[in-house]
Amino acid sequence: MNATEPQHTAAPDALAALKERVGRYGIWSIGLRSEEPGRRAEVNESAAELEELGFGALWLGSNTSAANAAPLLAATRSVTVATSVQNIWQHDATASAAASAELEKSHPGRFLLGLGVGHARLVDGYRRPYGALVEYLDALDAAGLPAERRVVAALGPRTLKLTAERTAGTIPYLVTPEHTASAREILGAAPLLAPELKVILDADPAAARALARERLAPYLGLPNYTNNFLRHGFTEDDFTDGGSDRLVDAVFAWGDDTRLRSRIDAFLEAGADHVALQLIDPSPRDTLPRPAWHHLSTLLT
Repeated sequence: MNATEPQHTAAPDALAALKERVGRYGIWSIGLRSEEPGRRAEVNESAAELEELGFGALWLGSNTSAANAAPLLAATRSVTVATSVQNIWQHDATASAAASAELEKSHPGRFLLGLGVGHARLVDGYRRPYGALVEYLDALDAAGLPAERRVVAALGPRTLKLTAERTAGTIPYLVTPEHTASAREILGAAPLLAPELKVILDADPAAARALARERLAPYLGLPNYTNNFLRHGFTEDDFTDGGSDRLVDAVFAWGDDTRLRSRIDAFLEAGADHVALQLIDPSPRDTLPRPAWHHLSTLLT
């Protein structure tokens, strides 16, 4: 590291190693974070299967922590397991750093702490999110968690710049290839850029878009997402009735195998290092869609 470089900046060689570990594709899933004792064996088997299928990272959806990652790390050999995301308002930074350090001891280099600021309407005591995130990163620094072992779900330019300066990169949720291109320009070449992308294995436009709107509608009441869409060319009209076709088609990959691969590739071509793929089907969100994951893996070889 250059002597003039801030000590909380991730070293370029560490960032390159992280990109190599996670590879180009990962799986984003709420089901993998399950804490139900009766599902533990199925979750562990699913994680091991995803590793065998070649996915480089497992992104544990919703508000997750090192405790959710620990069983999956024990059930697998080399795949990266990451939170996507841990809400900074609901998890103490010092305790999070300590939990991360414990996983680093038992599974070196395999746990990644993904952080997010959440949404004002969903979090009690919400205040200026940027300042709160800076304070949280300061606390992680003080507790000894290296920058290369943490990432942030950043959307806006200011937060993207912060992630480039103080973390290993960003894991933006509900974004478009255009956002990815803009994020890469802000981040520079070195930090990890790993957007989440929702995938529907259905080639029927009406059915696919209906399911997409069902899942998209709740997010359209959250300004963090709608403001980001407005920054990238969408209008208020795109947020009505569960989302316009234009918006749905931008943030979901749906269709036959050729179309799906093209939509995934669009994020890589826009500058993503890695795409975190979330399978969407009519089942409950915590379902483990193992046959669909297997099919998806065949598109990525």
